Amino acid sequence: MRYGKTARGVFVSRPNRFVARVEIDGSVETVHVKNTGRCREILVPGATVVLEDSENPDRKTRYDLIAAYKNGMLINIDSQAPNKAFSEFIPRSGLFGENPQVFPEHAHGDSRFDFYIESGERRIFVEVKGVTKEIDGVCMFPDAPTDRGMKHVRGLETTLSEGFEAYVALIVQMKGMNEFVPDYAIHEEFGRELEKAESMGVGVLVYDCLVTEDSMAVDSPLPHRYIHS
Repeated sequence: MRYGKTARGVFVSRPNRFVARVEIDGSVETVHVKNTGRCREILVPGATVVLEDSENPDRKTRYDLIAAYKNGMLINIDSQAPNKAFSEFIPRSGLFGENPQVFPEHAHGDSRFDFYIESGERRIFVEVKGVTKEIDGVCMFPDAPTDRGMKHVRGLETTLSEGFEAYVALIVQMKGMNEFVPDYAIHEEFGRELEKAESMGVGVLVYDCLVTEDSMAVDSPLPHRYIHS
Protein backbone atom coordinates (compact mmCIF):
# COMPACT_ATOMS: atom_id res chain seq x y z
CA MET A 1 0.00 0.00 0.00
CA ARG A 2 1.20 3.49 -0.79
CA TYR A 3 0.48 6.92 0.59
CA GLY A 4 0.17 10.17 -1.30
CA LYS A 5 2.32 13.18 -0.48
CA THR A 6 4.28 12.81 2.76
CA ALA A 7 6.39 15.09 4.93
CA ARG A 8 8.55 14.84 8.02
CA GLY A 9 7.97 16.57 11.32
CA VAL A 10 9.09 16.52 14.96
CA PHE A 11 6.69 15.19 17.58
CA VAL A 12 5.88 17.67 20.36
CA SER A 13 2.93 16.30 22.33
CA ARG A 14 -0.31 14.32 22.15
CA PRO A 15 -3.16 16.20 23.83
CA ASN A 16 -5.51 13.25 23.30
CA ARG A 17 -5.59 9.97 21.43
CA PHE A 18 -6.91 11.55 18.23
CA VAL A 19 -4.48 14.43 17.68
CA ALA A 20 -0.85 15.38 18.17
CA ARG A 21 1.16 18.57 18.08
CA VAL A 22 3.97 18.34 15.54
CA GLU A 23 6.59 20.83 14.41
CA ILE A 24 6.55 21.08 10.63
CA ASP A 25 8.92 23.45 8.83
CA GLY A 26 9.42 25.53 11.95
CA SER A 27 5.80 25.88 13.05
CA VAL A 28 3.78 23.67 15.38
CA GLU A 29 0.55 22.26 13.93
CA THR A 30 -2.21 19.99 15.17
CA VAL A 31 -2.32 16.75 13.17
CA HIS A 32 -4.61 13.74 13.18
CA VAL A 33 -3.12 10.54 14.68
CA LYS A 34 -4.18 7.47 12.70
CA ASN A 35 -3.90 5.21 15.74
CA THR A 36 -5.95 5.45 18.93
CA GLY A 37 -3.57 3.10 20.80
CA ARG A 38 -1.08 4.38 23.34
CA CYS A 39 2.12 4.29 21.23
CA ARG A 40 3.91 5.64 24.30
CA GLU A 41 7.26 4.11 23.38
CA ILE A 42 7.08 5.63 19.89
CA LEU A 43 5.48 9.06 20.17
CA VAL A 44 7.96 10.74 22.47
CA PRO A 45 8.94 14.42 22.38
CA GLY A 46 11.61 15.04 19.75
CA ALA A 47 10.86 11.93 17.70
CA THR A 48 10.95 12.31 13.93
CA VAL A 49 7.52 11.49 12.54
CA VAL A 50 6.08 11.00 9.07
CA LEU A 51 2.91 12.74 7.99
CA GLU A 52 0.60 12.25 5.04
CA ASP A 53 -0.51 15.55 3.53
CA SER A 54 -4.23 15.45 2.75
CA GLU A 55 -3.80 18.47 0.47
CA ASN A 56 -7.35 19.32 1.48
CA PRO A 57 -7.70 22.96 2.59
CA ASP A 58 -11.15 22.27 4.06
CA ARG A 59 -9.93 19.69 6.57
CA LYS A 60 -9.59 20.74 10.19
CA THR A 61 -6.21 18.94 10.31
CA ARG A 62 -4.19 19.03 7.10
CA TYR A 63 -1.88 16.15 8.08
CA ASP A 64 -2.24 12.54 9.28
CA LEU A 65 0.53 11.13 11.46
CA ILE A 66 1.31 7.72 9.92
CA ALA A 67 4.79 6.67 11.10
CA ALA A 68 7.64 7.51 13.45
CA TYR A 69 11.31 6.73 13.93
CA LYS A 70 12.33 4.92 17.10
CA ASN A 71 16.07 4.52 17.62
CA GLY A 72 16.56 4.79 13.87
CA MET A 73 13.86 2.24 13.01
CA LEU A 74 10.81 3.38 11.05
CA ILE A 75 7.53 2.12 12.52
CA ASN A 76 4.24 2.58 10.69
CA ILE A 77 1.52 3.39 13.24
CA ASP A 78 -1.43 3.86 10.87
CA SER A 79 -4.11 1.52 12.24
CA GLN A 80 -5.69 1.23 8.78
CA ALA A 81 -2.46 0.16 7.08
CA PRO A 82 -2.37 -3.52 8.24
CA ASN A 83 -5.72 -4.34 6.63
CA LYS A 84 -4.79 -2.60 3.40
CA ALA A 85 -1.39 -4.27 3.25
CA PHE A 86 -2.78 -7.70 4.12
CA SER A 87 -5.47 -7.35 1.46
CA GLU A 88 -2.72 -6.83 -1.11
CA PHE A 89 -0.77 -9.75 0.36
CA ILE A 90 -3.59 -12.33 0.24
CA PRO A 91 -3.45 -13.13 -3.52
CA ARG A 92 0.35 -13.46 -3.59
CA SER A 93 0.80 -15.18 -0.25
CA GLY A 94 -0.18 -18.70 -1.28
CA LEU A 95 -1.77 -19.12 2.13
CA PHE A 96 -5.29 -19.36 0.79
CA GLY A 97 -4.84 -21.17 -2.52
CA GLU A 98 -4.91 -19.75 -6.02
CA ASN A 99 -7.28 -16.96 -6.98
CA PRO A 100 -9.02 -16.65 -3.61
CA GLN A 101 -12.21 -14.59 -3.47
CA VAL A 102 -11.83 -11.98 -0.77
CA PHE A 103 -14.69 -10.25 1.04
CA PRO A 104 -13.61 -7.52 3.50
CA GLU A 105 -15.53 -6.53 6.62
CA HIS A 106 -17.68 -9.64 6.71
CA ALA A 107 -20.30 -10.06 9.44
CA HIS A 108 -20.82 -13.51 10.97
CA GLY A 109 -22.79 -14.21 14.12
CA ASP A 110 -22.28 -11.29 16.47
CA SER A 111 -18.85 -10.44 15.04
CA ARG A 112 -17.54 -8.58 12.04
CA PHE A 113 -14.25 -10.02 10.80
CA ASP A 114 -11.74 -8.20 8.65
CA PHE A 115 -11.82 -10.78 5.85
CA TYR A 116 -13.90 -13.70 4.66
CA ILE A 117 -12.14 -15.74 1.96
CA GLU A 118 -13.39 -18.46 -0.34
CA SER A 119 -10.91 -20.63 -2.19
CA GLY A 120 -12.15 -23.88 -3.74
CA GLU A 121 -13.84 -25.76 -0.92
CA ARG A 122 -12.17 -23.64 1.73
CA ARG A 123 -14.17 -21.10 3.75
CA ILE A 124 -11.95 -18.87 5.84
CA PHE A 125 -12.25 -16.02 8.33
CA VAL A 126 -9.28 -13.76 9.08
CA GLU A 127 -8.98 -11.07 11.71
CA VAL A 128 -6.04 -8.67 11.31
CA LYS A 129 -4.25 -6.92 14.17
CA GLY A 130 -1.54 -4.32 13.69
CA VAL A 131 1.55 -4.61 15.88
CA THR A 132 3.54 -1.46 16.65
CA LYS A 133 5.08 -2.17 20.07
CA GLU A 134 8.58 -3.60 20.35
CA ILE A 135 11.23 -4.03 23.01
CA ASP A 136 14.71 -5.27 22.14
CA GLY A 137 13.67 -7.06 18.96
CA VAL A 138 10.52 -8.60 20.42
CA CYS A 139 7.23 -7.27 19.07
CA MET A 140 4.07 -7.40 21.16
CA PHE A 141 0.32 -6.91 21.02
CA PRO A 142 -1.75 -5.29 22.43
CA ASP A 143 -0.35 -1.99 23.70
CA ALA A 144 -3.62 -1.36 25.58
CA PRO A 145 -6.35 -3.69 26.91
CA THR A 146 -8.54 -4.82 24.01
CA ASP A 147 -12.04 -6.12 24.69
CA ARG A 148 -12.66 -5.89 20.95
CA GLY A 149 -9.68 -8.15 20.29
CA MET A 150 -10.97 -10.66 22.83
CA LYS A 151 -14.36 -10.75 21.12
CA HIS A 152 -12.76 -11.35 17.73
CA VAL A 153 -10.57 -14.21 18.95
CA ARG A 154 -13.50 -15.89 20.66
CA GLY A 155 -15.58 -15.37 17.54
CA LEU A 156 -12.94 -17.13 15.46
CA GLU A 157 -13.01 -20.05 17.89
CA THR A 158 -16.74 -20.35 17.27
CA THR A 159 -16.31 -20.42 13.49
CA LEU A 160 -14.09 -23.50 13.80
CA SER A 161 -16.98 -25.49 15.23
CA GLU A 162 -19.05 -24.41 12.24
CA GLY A 163 -16.59 -25.87 9.75
CA PHE A 164 -14.67 -22.75 8.79
CA GLU A 165 -10.93 -22.12 8.86
CA ALA A 166 -9.94 -19.23 11.08
CA TYR A 167 -6.81 -17.11 11.41
CA VAL A 168 -5.49 -14.20 13.42
CA ALA A 169 -3.03 -12.24 11.26
CA LEU A 170 -0.64 -10.16 13.35
CA ILE A 171 0.90 -7.62 11.00
CA VAL A 172 4.10 -6.18 12.47
CA GLN A 173 4.38 -2.64 11.14
CA MET A 174 8.17 -2.61 11.04
CA LYS A 175 11.18 -4.68 10.00
CA GLY A 176 13.96 -6.22 12.08
CA MET A 177 12.04 -8.09 14.77
CA ASN A 178 13.07 -11.51 16.05
CA GLU A 179 9.77 -12.85 17.34
CA PHE A 180 6.27 -12.02 18.56
CA VAL A 181 4.81 -12.59 22.02
CA PRO A 182 1.47 -11.40 23.43
CA ASP A 183 1.86 -8.56 25.90
CA TYR A 184 0.57 -10.31 28.99
CA ALA A 185 1.52 -7.35 31.20
CA ILE A 186 -0.90 -5.14 29.28
CA HIS A 187 -3.74 -7.65 28.81
CA GLU A 188 -3.07 -11.13 30.18
CA GLU A 189 -6.54 -12.38 29.27
CA PHE A 190 -5.99 -11.61 25.58
CA GLY A 191 -2.66 -13.45 25.54
CA ARG A 192 -4.15 -16.53 27.16
CA GLU A 193 -7.15 -16.43 24.81
CA LEU A 194 -4.86 -16.28 21.78
CA GLU A 195 -2.90 -19.25 23.10
CA LYS A 196 -6.14 -21.15 23.69
CA ALA A 197 -7.44 -20.29 20.23
CA GLU A 198 -4.30 -21.61 18.56
CA SER A 199 -4.54 -24.85 20.56
CA MET A 200 -8.10 -25.21 19.25
CA GLY A 201 -7.01 -24.81 15.64
CA VAL A 202 -7.14 -21.07 14.95
CA GLY A 203 -4.08 -20.24 12.86
CA VAL A 204 -1.81 -17.50 14.18
CA LEU A 205 0.03 -15.74 11.37
CA VAL A 206 2.77 -13.25 12.20
CA TYR A 207 4.36 -11.25 9.38
CA ASP A 208 6.70 -8.28 9.42
CA CYS A 209 6.53 -5.49 6.85
CA LEU A 210 8.78 -3.52 4.57
CA VAL A 211 8.12 0.04 5.66
CA THR A 212 9.12 3.26 3.94
CA GLU A 213 7.93 6.78 4.58
CA ASP A 214 5.28 6.42 1.87
CA SER A 215 4.52 2.69 1.77
CA MET A 216 4.05 -0.53 3.71
CA ALA A 217 4.03 -4.09 2.35
CA VAL A 218 3.67 -7.42 4.18
CA ASP A 219 6.97 -9.29 3.87
CA SER A 220 8.26 -12.23 5.94
CA PRO A 221 6.85 -14.61 8.59
CA LEU A 222 8.05 -14.29 12.17
CA PRO A 223 8.05 -16.94 14.91
CA HIS A 224 5.78 -16.49 17.90
CA ARG A 225 5.61 -17.97 21.37
CA TYR A 226 3.74 -17.58 24.62
CA ILE A 227 5.64 -16.36 27.68
CA HIS A 228 3.65 -15.80 30.86
CA SER A 229 3.87 -16.50 34.58
